[in-house]
Amino acid sequence: MNNPLTSLGNIPVRTSVLESLYPHISGGNQKVRALERDKQVIRLKRGLYVCSPEVTGRTLSTELIANHLYAPSYVSMSSALRYYGLIPEAVYTVQSMTTKHAREFDTPEGLFEYTHISREAFPVGLTSVKREGYAFVMATPEKALCDLIASSPLVNLRYLRDAETYLEEDIRLDMDAFMQMDTEIFEAYAQVGKKAESIKTLLRLRRK
Repeated sequence: MNNPLTSLGNIPVRTSVLESLYPHISGGNQKVRALERDKQVIRLKRGLYVCSPEVTGRTLSTELIANHLYAPSYVSMSSALRYYGLIPEAVYTVQSMTTKHAREFDTPEGLFEYTHISREAFPVGLTSVKREGYAFVMATPEKALCDLIASSPLVNLRYLRDAETYLEEDIRLDMDAFMQMDTEIFEAYAQVGKKAESIKTLLRLRRK
């Protein structure tokens, strides 16, 4: 007999969705607890679950989990830059931006960190990354870099040399890729986001 959980794939769902898969069983919440106990589902936070890869045969996506764990949000900063292969270091915390208060969630699938961003800056430079059967929202490389600079208290890029040192030595960004980045996203971010002067210095370096 087919397991009804396989239809959910790797998309995080609420308790009510899990309960709806077993309408013939009274006490749906008890069934959800049993599924968790039997390791068929993984509890991400109160009321939010994802099915075990052993049940669905689908690999879990931490980016997709991040979008669902605290919304509205999108994956950004070092997590996005690493995803695109633009920085060499591994990133062990999934970093996202949100218009809500800053939060942190420690889950069985890792640590998820959310940094506040203004509603005006939120939509600048977002993209939907499509995978087989699902999609998640992530910053473009340009937006991820802007968010990282804007959210780093000690970063102040007043001069071109400051920007060069930060990119080449501090975060070890792929500079060939940087020189191909979309200047329009930097311009739009500088108009509505934090650290406008630092972003403008970044823009000057890109146009150098």
